[in-house]
Amino acid sequence: MNIDWVNFTPWASLAGGALIGLAASLFILANGRIAGISGLLGSLIQGDGEGRSEKALFLLGLVLAPVLWGLFAVLPRVEVHAGWPALVSAGLLVGMGTRYAAGCTSGHGVCGVSRLSPRSMLATLCFMATGFATVYVIRHLLGA
Repeated sequence: MNIDWVNFTPWASLAGGALIGLAASLFILANGRIAGISGLLGSLIQGDGEGRSEKALFLLGLVLAPVLWGLFAVLPRVEVHAGWPALVSAGLLVGMGTRYAAGCTSGHGVCGVSRLSPRSMLATLCFMATGFATVYVIRHLLGA
């Protein structure tokens, strides 16, 4: 394994993780709800529950943060090495997975694990194992 020392940014990554934790903590303290992105987006689209403006503002912040960051620093170049069929399939599989798991990586992995929720720990274990298995199959068995 080689580490790309030029692009190795542990302090920026630590700061980003701390900001995610702070945002999730403030959201639960202010609203009494978990900051699970799939749940927020799903309830916003379906029109369920109260707090639509808070949910919309939280999700808008996720979209606007990189735009604002780009005003002050150069954003990394995004490279996607997959075709449209693979991206659409991946999106549909992730969407179905979040419905079956009753949440996504932000809800289970960030908020649920920090609350020591057994269901969230199991869901996060499944997310991670599936990711590891997918990378192994694609890179080592299929050679892509």
